Amino acid sequence: MTVKKILFVLIGIITVLYPFVVYYGIRYFEPWIIAVLLCILLGLRFLLAGGSRTGSWGKWLLLVGAAYCCFAVWRNELDALRLYPVVVNTAMLVLFLWSLYSPPSLIEQLARLQHPDLPPEGVVYTRRVTQVWCLFFVVNGSIALATALWGNFETWSVYNGFVAYMLMGVLFAGEYIVRMKTQKHVR
Repeated sequence: MTVKKILFVLIGIITVLYPFVVYYGIRYFEPWIIAVLLCILLGLRFLLAGGSRTGSWGKWLLLVGAAYCCFAVWRNELDALRLYPVVVNTAMLVLFLWSLYSPPSLIEQLARLQHPDLPPEGVVYTRRVTQVWCLFFVVNGSIALATALWGNFETWSVYNGFVAYMLMGVLFAGEYIVRMKTQKHVR
């Protein structure tokens, strides 16, 4: 594994652990510093991914992340930092929804990487999976918002830094099991 790939993975892990970074970082740094560090990490991750290879959606997500960081720096409040998971869920929801109205769906695009000749039933299936992910982002984003607005700091950190990822894992695993049982072309 190259140094570039190792850095890309490490930055990804730190970004995923954002709620815990905020939880511990706020003891030592002002909120604006954490927001600037997040912006730097997002920028580095984008550059390490190759910028143009991430496609227009990657650039769009970076722009959303940078806008959020500017807002959090400007506000310089802990509450602004707690909204990041809401922003991420909203951005992912918009991305997945957009792909439903501007086919092929995002999941179909990913499926075609392994199965370029995706059969019609596979297209229907991937569209349905994209819809399920949209529902997930609505529910998860709503819970993230509730924990940010009304939850204590520990609840926010645990839900957004652990529980949300466990739920994503359950959804991934459940979808994989359903796909193996229903989609003949992937066996």
